[in-house]
Amino acid sequence: MIELYPYFSAAGFGIAAMSVILAIGAIFFMLPQDDRDFLDPIPPGLRLFWPFIRLLSYFVSSNLPSTHLDKIDDKLQKSGVCYVFSAEDYFALCIFSAITVPALVAVLMLSSGDVNPMYLILGAVAGFYLPEVWVRDTRLKRNGNIIRALPVFLEYMTMSVDAGLNFSGALRQAVDKGPSGAMKNEFKIVLRDIRSGLSRAESLERMDERLCIGEVSTFIGAVTQAEKMGSSIKNTLQVQTRQRLDERFQRAEKQAMEAPVKLVVPLVLFIFPVTFVILLYPIVIKFINSGI
Repeated sequence: MIELYPYFSAAGFGIAAMSVILAIGAIFFMLPQDDRDFLDPIPPGLRLFWPFIRLLSYFVSSNLPSTHLDKIDDKLQKSGVCYVFSAEDYFALCIFSAITVPALVAVLMLSSGDVNPMYLILGAVAGFYLPEVWVRDTRLKRNGNIIRALPVFLEYMTMSVDAGLNFSGALRQAVDKGPSGAMKNEFKIVLRDIRSGLSRAESLERMDERLCIGEVSTFIGAVTQAEKMGSSIKNTLQVQTRQRLDERFQRAEKQAMEAPVKLVVPLVLFIFPVTFVILLYPIVIKFINSGI
């Protein structure tokens, strides 16, 4: 009888493992189909873990208060990733990151033989806020891209209005001919809102709410004011184009003036020591060989 214990143990372990696999499969089978026909593709680094993120999104994030989900959705819209993640998916990503980061920290600590619970807590907190850092960095890059591309689109619109088109036609020409990027996508949304029945002012105000960028707000305010006052849209676009170009030139001057200051730290820490080593090494070797 004792000789059969290993076989019973192996059979029990196999049944338990199979039960766990079947339970996980049943849980994943309960998830609704992931319809991403009108969404951007998932980032390559998350495709492997996406089923687990959807699992957390369906069972955890969907139970959050609607006010909290609205705040997350507003943040995603301003960052330009609302077509990649929903608010539920983003919160599920934060939870998944808060689980995986301390798990990796635990593996590293077990390999070294010293397990400190404080590091696990810090890893969980850092993992939860890691997607927040990524979204913030994405928003900064997107805002910079929009600010750089706005004068180009304004020039296209000014030339189109000068050629006889109205504002909507000029905007359509700017979208067709302008460079790809976040600014082009936002103007596409404005055209879609106009075609759906919204007025031009309402469509532009919705873009202003999504972006919250000073240069874009100034442009939208000028166009809206020109429409209310009945002034020439051509002159308004020309003035806005000159202002945006002047601002871009001023930003370039500011960055050029800040460059020498930013180079001081790399020069002192990395370049100067290496230069001194290269220059002094032959002299030191010569003194050593001469016995001094």
